[in-house]
Amino acid sequence: MTLGTTMPQGKFSKKIRVLVVDDSILARKLIIDGLNKDPDIEVIGYAINAADAKNKVLQLNPDVMTLDVQMPGMTGMDFLKRFLPEHPLPVVLCSSLNLGVFDALSAGAVDFVRKPDESQSSDLFIMTLTQKVHVASQARVQHHANTGTVGVDYQTRRASANTPTTIAAPPLGASVSSNIIIGLGASTGGTEATLEVLKRLPEDIPGMVITQHMPTGFTKMYAERLNRLCKMEVREAQDGDEIKRGVALIAPADLQMRVVRAPSGYRVSCLPGEKVSGHRPSVDALFTSMAENVQWKMIGIIMTGMGADGAKGLLEMRKKGAFTIGQDKESCVVYGMPGVANDIGAVMQQAPCKDIAGVLLRHLKA
Repeated sequence: MTLGTTMPQGKFSKKIRVLVVDDSILARKLIIDGLNKDPDIEVIGYAINAADAKNKVLQLNPDVMTLDVQMPGMTGMDFLKRFLPEHPLPVVLCSSLNLGVFDALSAGAVDFVRKPDESQSSDLFIMTLTQKVHVASQARVQHHANTGTVGVDYQTRRASANTPTTIAAPPLGASVSSNIIIGLGASTGGTEATLEVLKRLPEDIPGMVITQHMPTGFTKMYAERLNRLCKMEVREAQDGDEIKRGVALIAPADLQMRVVRAPSGYRVSCLPGEKVSGHRPSVDALFTSMAENVQWKMIGIIMTGMGADGAKGLLEMRKKGAFTIGQDKESCVVYGMPGVANDIGAVMQQAPCKDIAGVLLRHLKA
């Protein structure tokens, strides 16, 4: 698959051929009818379970597959773990509010959309799914060998001081000032990329603020997952939360998170508002607020994602003296956001996803 930094303009040279996998007749009809309304997408078939999906992929050779996470028999996650290593294919998950989506993303799915319930619009679901199918058609498929397990359950470790553990990254200690704020932004492919960075950082890392594009309802579960698997405390941000050492705050879905000054240090503002750079939460909103308000040392990290959200904000941070890191093309699912940031001069150092934590720690200790 080739990578793109922006949504394609005009007609595709050929339609995106999509296979829909869902055991629900109603869900299949909604997805098939909705996707077929896009002139650049053609649904070439459907499957009702994992075994059927495997056969249809081999027969039809689709460009993108939409996949229900919860299916009778083999789940979407198990299907991805067994199938993707041999048959790389961009997959967009269609999921209810369920932790299984993160396991499926760790198994190599590109992105996910929350299925509509009684309170949500089917039209919005189809619009979002259509956009993500376009993005997935350009994505670099990455299979992850570690599917949802990353060493120690650090949440349990923090609750029991007597539990022996091995910490890969030693504490930074007093040699590194607490008067530093680290901002990180990501989109498509970012749930696993952000975990890859955070799991390599010590528990006393300077305060982090993170914006990851994600549907409503999932950011709290995502933060809880990271909190279990990382050494620092990770939680979904609430309006007024203090930015402090050893804590990473995840922007809540559908709210804009910004950094604001407080009488002693800095806090986050998490409030409704207009979309910025097409998103809410927006990486640009976060990074621009850091550039405008933070007088401490700053570090900005921009990672995999379609489009350009975060690029301008990261440039503003760099102009204010921040150290900036961009994920490199080869390790991105979609080299959009970091690619644009690099092109406009916002990135000081590019690195593969697995090396970003090391670049960050070396800068902190310099």
